[in-house]
This record gives sequence, C-alpha cells and structure tokens, in this order.
Amino acid sequence: MVNVDAMLADLRALVEVESPSGDVGAVGESGRVVASVIERNLGGQARLIDSPAGPHVHWSGGGTPRVLILGHHDTVFPIGTLARRPFTVQDGRVLGPGVFDMLGGLIQAIHGVASLDDRTGVEILVTADEENGSHSSRALLEERATACGAVLVLEGAGEGGAVKTGRKGCGTFEVAIRGRAAHAGLEPEAGSNALVEAAHQVLAIADLNRPDIGTTVTPTVASAGTMSNVVPAAATVTVDVRVESYEEKARVEAAFAALTPRVDGTEITVTGAVTRPPMPESASAELFAIAQRLRPDLTGIAVGGGSDGNFTAALGIPTLDGLGAVGGGAHADHEHLLLDTMADRALLIADLVTAIKQRPND
Repeated sequence: MVNVDAMLADLRALVEVESPSGDVGAVGESGRVVASVIERNLGGQARLIDSPAGPHVHWSGGGTPRVLILGHHDTVFPIGTLARRPFTVQDGRVLGPGVFDMLGGLIQAIHGVASLDDRTGVEILVTADEENGSHSSRALLEERATACGAVLVLEGAGEGGAVKTGRKGCGTFEVAIRGRAAHAGLEPEAGSNALVEAAHQVLAIADLNRPDIGTTVTPTVASAGTMSNVVPAAATVTVDVRVESYEEKARVEAAFAALTPRVDGTEITVTGAVTRPPMPESASAELFAIAQRLRPDLTGIAVGGGSDGNFTAALGIPTLDGLGAVGGGAHADHEHLLLDTMADRALLIADLVTAIKQRPND
C-alpha cells in the first residue's frame, strides 16, 4: 500500500524547490531535496553525482542490478513561477510547476519502490539536465541502463494514462548565414542580403518534411538584420526536427549538410543533429506486454516528444516510458496531475519492478 498524503507532502517539497534547467544553483538545491526524499522513504544513501549541469541523484537497493527507474529533477519553469502558481490541490488536481513533468512521477516511483519488501536489484537515477538535452548525464544513464538491463522512464503519461511505447528521434539545427552589409538606399547592390538568403533556406528546409512517414522539419526561430536601412549581413534560422527511423535521421542530416547558398556573396554554416535517436515501439514491446498483464486496461501510444528513454532504447535495452504522472499541460501554465491516479501509478511501478526481477537472467 501507499499513502497518498505522504506522497503529496513529498511532492510539495520537490515543487517548492524551483529547479529551472541550466540554473546550477537551483538545480543543486533540488538534487539535495530529491536525495533526502529518497533516503527518508527507501533508506540507504542517495549519492549526489556532480556535473556541470548540477547533481544527478543515484540510489541502489543493492544486489545484482535488474531494473533502472529513470527520471529527472530539472524543470523548464524560471525562478518566480512558484509565486504565481503555488503548489495546490484543488478539485482533484495537483497544481504547481513541474508536477506533471516530472516531479509527480518521481514521487510515485519512490513510494512505489518503498512499498516493496525486497528492493534489491532496483536502481533509481534522477538526472539534472534532461530538459536541456542530457549532455552531462547521457553517459551515466547509459552506463546504469546497460548494467540493469531494463528501464522504466517516469515521464508523464499520455492521454488517459497511456504509457509511451515509442518516441520520435529529435534534434535542433541552426543555419547561420553570413552576407555583406550595405546601405539599403544608396547601394543595396553592394551588399549580400543574408535575410533573402535565409528566406531561400527556410523554403528548402521546409521541403524536407515527410509527415506521411513521421518526419517533421519545422523552422521555429529566425533573426536577421540590424537597422531598417542596412542590407542584413547576418541571419540565423533554428529548426526543430523529429523522425521515426534511423533512415530518416540520416536523410535529414545529410540534407542539412548539403544546403548551399542561393544569393551571391553569402555563406552558410550548419550546426546541429538529431541528438536523441528514435525509440521504436519494438524497444518497449517486452515491458509493455508485462505491464498489460498487470493492468489489462493499460494502453500504449507512440509520441513525437523525446526523453532519456530514446538513449536507452537505442542501446537495445528494453525501455518503457510514460510511467509517471497522469495529467497534462507539460511546460504550460495549466500543468496538472490527477490526484486519484497517484496511488495506482505508484503500485504499477512496484508491480513492474517485481515482474521484471522475476524474468530469467540472460
């Protein structure tokens, strides 16, 4: 059994330590609170592993590693959000920055594991930089996932509580254009217009879309120019990319590398890649089958967003995602967690851990 009031108290403790990704001081304090919540509920020592992004938190139940519970304690909301959106329980919803993505999932996992008499073989890793791309945590989470051989990811659930059985690979590209400035009235022909070049490139980039096979290539941010009477000498275009297959990852990356200028006198520099590889549904099939045996009404969904599950799945490690909070509004002011789902979601983690540990060792 789990105690929902105790879960809410622990969730409040996490939410009220704001932890915007990239703010090392704030994330540092958040990591210490996460460690204290783990130790109070599970015993043992939760290690703080220093990194340039802030501390990652690691706990082990001892014994041979069998299952990794993976989450993150950084959030996207800037310091001061809590004053505007304080932790609140209202009309069956738990509100506050980070309750859905993904502090609620962390608390459910901790209390789920705490309900087990035997916690050996279980590891919990809570990273500090998932929202910024997991640059400092990727090697660590891949190491622990490989050691454990099965991964449960505590990102928020899909619609209706669905777990996430597949994810697109995702990445960001930046196209930087260098032109030549000139007076826009006296001698515009003496310049090389980086903004016009950017327009050509945006259209070429948009043509890379293949939504019929799950590929989206979306220019999202552009900037150019300095003054209304100056031919722009520089421009940048930022592009979000999502793909379902490694073949599409290769195609899109090659297309960005092959971009060429159309305006005389301009130069193009492209940086970026599809940094989170696709998580195919085959990576979750074994664990999803176990989950459905435990909860026959549980559904699965493939989604466009990425998570650290993309990295573990790419290693061939069975990975099931979306096991965290049931609610919605990730990264938005209406973020929420449904109170009446917390207990069962915690027990689902406990049941999955038990079932995974009962699998034959390879």
